[in-house]
Amino acid sequence: MSYQVLARKWRPRTFHELVGQEHVQRALVNALDQGRLHHAYLFTGTRGVGKTTLARILAKCLNCTANGNDDSGVTSTPCGQCENCRSIDDGRFVDLLEVDAASRTKVEDTRELLDNVQYAPTQGRYKVYLIDEVHMLSTHSFNALLKTLEEPPPHVKFLLATTDPQKLPVTVLSRCLQFTLKNMPPERIVEHLSKVLEVEGVSFDESALWLLGKAADGSMRDAMSLTDQAIAFGQGQVRQGDVAAMLGTLDQRHVLTLLEALAEVDASRVLNEVASLAEQGPDFAGVLDDLLGVLHRLAVAQMVPGALDNGHGDREVLLTLASRFTAEDVQLYYQIGLQGRGDMDQAPEPRTALEMTLLRMLAFRPQGVPKPAQTPLPMTGDAVPEQTPESPAESTPAASQSAPASQEPASVVGAAAPDVMPHASPTPASAEGSQDKLSPTAPAGPDTPTSVETSPPRGGEKARPASELPPPWEALPEDIPNDPAAQSAASLQGVEAPAWQDDEEYASAAVSDAVDAGSPSSHVPEPEPEPSMASEPQEAVAPGTPASQSLDSPSSAVEEAADEVVKPSGRSETSSIAAETMPAPSHNEADARLNQAAWLGLFEQLGLGGLTRNLAAHCVVEQDDGDQLDLRLAPSQSAMNAEVHVKRIQQALADAGVDRKVRIEVGEIPETVETPRGQSERIATERHAVAVEALKADPHIQKLQSTFGARLVETSVEPRQNPDSA
Repeated sequence: MSYQVLARKWRPRTFHELVGQEHVQRALVNALDQGRLHHAYLFTGTRGVGKTTLARILAKCLNCTANGNDDSGVTSTPCGQCENCRSIDDGRFVDLLEVDAASRTKVEDTRELLDNVQYAPTQGRYKVYLIDEVHMLSTHSFNALLKTLEEPPPHVKFLLATTDPQKLPVTVLSRCLQFTLKNMPPERIVEHLSKVLEVEGVSFDESALWLLGKAADGSMRDAMSLTDQAIAFGQGQVRQGDVAAMLGTLDQRHVLTLLEALAEVDASRVLNEVASLAEQGPDFAGVLDDLLGVLHRLAVAQMVPGALDNGHGDREVLLTLASRFTAEDVQLYYQIGLQGRGDMDQAPEPRTALEMTLLRMLAFRPQGVPKPAQTPLPMTGDAVPEQTPESPAESTPAASQSAPASQEPASVVGAAAPDVMPHASPTPASAEGSQDKLSPTAPAGPDTPTSVETSPPRGGEKARPASELPPPWEALPEDIPNDPAAQSAASLQGVEAPAWQDDEEYASAAVSDAVDAGSPSSHVPEPEPEPSMASEPQEAVAPGTPASQSLDSPSSAVEEAADEVVKPSGRSETSSIAAETMPAPSHNEADARLNQAAWLGLFEQLGLGGLTRNLAAHCVVEQDDGDQLDLRLAPSQSAMNAEVHVKRIQQALADAGVDRKVRIEVGEIPETVETPRGQSERIATERHAVAVEALKADPHIQKLQSTFGARLVETSVEPRQNPDSA
């Protein structure tokens, strides 16, 4: 007997032998068991997924005569032993008419076929017309078929199969019960091939079956044919090396080696691996495609490990590799790879294009640390295990590179980012009732570290930290006003009183800090109040704007307070009011601790950028014990929480004079607590509102509105970024 190929030998003969089409199997079995049979079925799907096989199984179900009993009725489990079942399996059943529409496209062929529809079946219960590749019929053939397809005789069933249902007329589709067969995933193909080869007694490597499953591209018939070819190529065995050589595909291990070199940030190893690939003469565009596919799977592994497919039998390897990349590196490499794939046609050589793409990935990778830290999977806000901190030589360059890009000159007033003095900004509506007790230049609370200076310098001068201010018994330099209140404003500006603290108590402790910064003693006599300068005219303010919101920006309030050259009394109005209403200061040992107000004032000085800045901007201070700073992160931003960002924040704080170990935990943040991001958005919103009100009050705008019916588009209004430059 001649050899029968695997694709025909292992063709399913019942619904229960069918692989990978459970949705179609369930519908047909239920219809057969309940006797709810349609007169026309349409099976669609790619090649080799079982369209013709399903049609033949359905024909056996309609005509099976178990034990030779014609009255047994339609069944969903044909016996396969009766004469009708054997005839259908052998292709000699007279009442099953298989038509190849690709070779019989003329209308005359269709009419000849339909001339015999009216006659009763000869051998079986139903006369079944199986039209394969039905989309190849001509328009006239479809028109000739429509009437019979809509109302066939009761003993006739039409089974249509096609790989391109878009070419079928809508009139044909509406007359059929359509079933779309799915492509076979590699996992299902490998599982089926393993069973077939075990029964056939052929030894195989599972990795070789994965190569066959990928090459089959969703077709089980193609997988069986390729397996036949692999058995012949390997002399009765299916081995991974033989299959790779037969298919001419790139070994997946080369792609994983390239990714390992990228994870190690080893450019020399990357180039060596490309050189070894070049010896095999691969398709370099295909290499980059495979690399992009693995990067996509790494991103899935980082976010949702359970959703990672095992399409190449390397799921565990990818999970391990995914932990060696940060999420931003994977996304960046994927985007650079896509761009490099599009540029390959313009490159002088494909190998050059691949090498440049890989080197570009390393060149544009964020240079925070020499190698990525281990990333927890899945990437959530859970605490990351502590790792050995990098040496200063490793982490310092990152801070020095990111700081100039993110820091802005302190003299620029009113920027949308929170680079202004938070304590001078208008308070939320919930705190307006108590805000009038504090002057616009009230210094920060007792938890502010005196070594941190956030006061904006004037006229290009460099800000002086509080530690550099001379004691009061020595003569002050000319550039520092000889006034205790002015010194307090110059040395301890930087934080805004938290909304949850009592304003009077907080302001009292703030004045205590201001006095302590200028005198070694812990108790200084309270200066007597000076005459108020309330009679001096103030700047024009939009109608209805509170006094606390009348400044151009929070930072302008700070500059005006620091600039108020002390009149003959040597004291500004605001500082005298503060000194008049606040009790005598007292020293607090927690002055060096970092609280939320100090965090808001210190944020812009950290010089953070990119994802690290975004992560820190959504954090609030939960606790500072002097050794460890606990930050709370909003749950919506938990995906950004990675050890590499925590280390960058810790290093930036150390550079700013706050040496702490940083720990970030995910948790709900009360609405009353303001994050740096929320502060920035609030300031921008308030400045925009002030700008809109100023435009509405402008006489020229009012004249345009009254004369021409003009309308002010408020969304197009942008506050002036530097009012002093005008």
